[in-house]
Amino acid sequence: MRALSILRSFRVLLAYLAPLTSRALATPLTSLLPVNMKNVLSIQSHVVFGHAGNSAAEFPMRRLGVNVWPINTVQFSNHTQYGKWTGQALPSDEILRLVEGIADIGELGNCDAVLSGYLGAPEQAGYVRAAVQRVKQANPAAIYLCDPVMGHPEKGCQVKPGIEQYLVEHMPEIADIMTPNHLELEKLSQHPIDSFDDAVAACRALLARGPKMVLVKHLEYAGKPADRFDMLVVTRDEAWHGSRPLYPFSRHPVGVGDLTSGVFLARLLKGDTVRAAFEHTLAAVDAVLSVTHLAGRYELEIVRAQDEIVTPPRHYEARAV
Repeated sequence: MRALSILRSFRVLLAYLAPLTSRALATPLTSLLPVNMKNVLSIQSHVVFGHAGNSAAEFPMRRLGVNVWPINTVQFSNHTQYGKWTGQALPSDEILRLVEGIADIGELGNCDAVLSGYLGAPEQAGYVRAAVQRVKQANPAAIYLCDPVMGHPEKGCQVKPGIEQYLVEHMPEIADIMTPNHLELEKLSQHPIDSFDDAVAACRALLARGPKMVLVKHLEYAGKPADRFDMLVVTRDEAWHGSRPLYPFSRHPVGVGDLTSGVFLARLLKGDTVRAAFEHTLAAVDAVLSVTHLAGRYELEIVRAQDEIVTPPRHYEARAV
């Protein structure tokens, strides 16, 4: 008898909760359905351990609400600045084969952007260019962000001979956005950079070669405070300068540029203005580096700082140039 009474009470409770539960579930599920998810074809390196290339850019872009279709130009055990690694490059023609595979299932037209970074062989550069053209054929509104990774032997970042030449000679004419560092900007623009004004002029010289936007991921110039890390973004109509703290790492983490390019592209695809995307990128990358420094780590603490990538705790206001 007691069991029957408990059962009746339970049924009454379920009947009472059912409308509340259905409303609670229905509202969030429908509100979470996006009108149009953005998709990025990301063609760059992958490391099994740590964060560089796609391993640094893919997860942050997804956390920011962008789908990522990764093609790994190389698969290495770890990034090259450890001084030793194992792994190999993807056969160059496989890049275009994979893109054609996406086209064959009718999905290539849904690609909103291509992001390219570290290349494992000079032949890959030509296939990346062909892949960009194929995507734009399928979706003329798609944009291409070229992160022109040319290597820095003094820091242990190594690329194969011939890659730099191809990037300098052929990528500016097809890129919508380029994200060089200081040294790469000098090579792409053929302008030495000693002052801040030199950097702006170099960006404008590069814009004249084809891109609509240049984001300088790391800017050095005479008079820059030693404890600051500067960035610059220039379009044909506007220019913004930003600065964040430079953390005193014993060994500076690798993959910061890859993270920067990925976050910046994701924010643009989400509808940010150039300034808003730039300021979010400054703050998000700063948050990752702050967490990494506090943790005493060499590899970027991207997973630990994932919430800060989406909602950075600090804001760095950009200055109009």
